[in-house]
Amino acid sequence: MQFFSLAQCVGYVALVLGVTAFRQKDDRRLKLFLAAECAAYTVHFSLLGKLTAALSTGTSGARCLIALKTQSRWVAALMLAINLLIGACFARSLLGWLPVVSSCLGTIAVFLLQGITMRLVLLSSTLLWLGNNLACGSIGGTVLETLIALSNLSTIIRLWRPARLEADV
Repeated sequence: MQFFSLAQCVGYVALVLGVTAFRQKDDRRLKLFLAAECAAYTVHFSLLGKLTAALSTGTSGARCLIALKTQSRWVAALMLAINLLIGACFARSLLGWLPVVSSCLGTIAVFLLQGITMRLVLLSSTLLWLGNNLACGSIGGTVLETLIALSNLSTIIRLWRPARLEADV
C-alpha cells in the first residue's frame, strides 16, 4: 500500500474536510463541508477502483447540496431510490453494500432530521463507512471516519450539554 499515492493524498484532503464538517454546530455549514468532503471522496474511491463507493459518495455530495435548499420527503425518497439503484447495479458483495446503506442513512439524516438526532444517524453512517474503508485499504478514509466519529461525538456532547442545562432549569 502506498501512503502517498494520488488516491491516498486525495483521501487525506477528504479527511480534513470531513473533520471540519463535523466540528460545525450549524447544520447548514455541516452540509456544505460534507458536500466538499464527498467530492474529494468520490475522486478518492474512483482512483482506488471502488465504483460503488465512488457513486454512493457522489450521490451523498449532491444530496447534501440539495438538502440545503429543501427538506422534501419526496426528494429524500428519490435520493434513497438512487442509492438503492446504485447498490443493485454495482454492489457485488455484502461489503459493496456498506457505502450504499451508509448513504441511505445519511439521506435520512440530512433531509429529515436536525441537530443531535441528525448527528446520531450520521454517526451510524460513519461507522459503516469505517468498515468500508478498512476493507478497501483507504488510509485517509479510515483515519477520516475514525476522526469524524470522534468529532461528531464531541459536537453531539457540545449540543447536548446546553439542552440538558435548559431542561434542568
